Amino acid sequence: MQRTAFVTGGTGYLGSRLIPRLREQGWDVCALVRPGSEGKLPPGCRTAVGNALDAQTYKHYVNPGDTLVHLVGVPHPSPAKARQFEEIDYRSAVEAMAAARERRAAHFVYVSVAHPAPVMTAYWRVRERCEGLLRDSGVPATVLRPWYVIGPGHWWPLALKPVYAAAERLARTREAARRLGLVTIDQMVDALTAAVCSPPEAAWRVWTVPEIREARPQGEFVVS
Repeated sequence: MQRTAFVTGGTGYLGSRLIPRLREQGWDVCALVRPGSEGKLPPGCRTAVGNALDAQTYKHYVNPGDTLVHLVGVPHPSPAKARQFEEIDYRSAVEAMAAARERRAAHFVYVSVAHPAPVMTAYWRVRERCEGLLRDSGVPATVLRPWYVIGPGHWWPLALKPVYAAAERLARTREAARRLGLVTIDQMVDALTAAVCSPPEAAWRVWTVPEIREARPQGEFVVS
């Protein structure tokens, strides 16, 4: 039987790149999109028109045994967007979990953020709360915790690479430098593809920055 993934946030920074990769791996993909935005989805996927903030509008597109990949979030997060994190990131995750639980999804893939962290507190605390709800939901889940994803429109952190290199050499800062490290958009899409293609053996799995960097689309890892 063909494997099916239901993707929220399919027109975004990660989703628009993940959907073609899943199709290459033989997955049938159904992507949630707002009315009028159907043409923004990558080709080759089925369209689910609905509201990410209301599972009642789209839960019927999720079928038992599906993998639900939740990628909805406020673009370009900043401390000034604390209210939006609650209204969009938190609520959309809660609704997606409800859909996954009610429709008996087999696997929930969630992009969280590395935490704790000295900055962006409102952002990572919302994602941390979502993780707690997901863990209690009973749906087998994979959580990915990047810190900053480098790619088109998001290049400025490359200037920090010397700082990270120095921090990783010092024992007192090594753990934080690795946990709050940078990943590329290709590494992130590889990791998401690997997460979807290789469901966890246990009910709960977390990949931090080192695992994200090492993941490969077929669910394998390479030692760096």
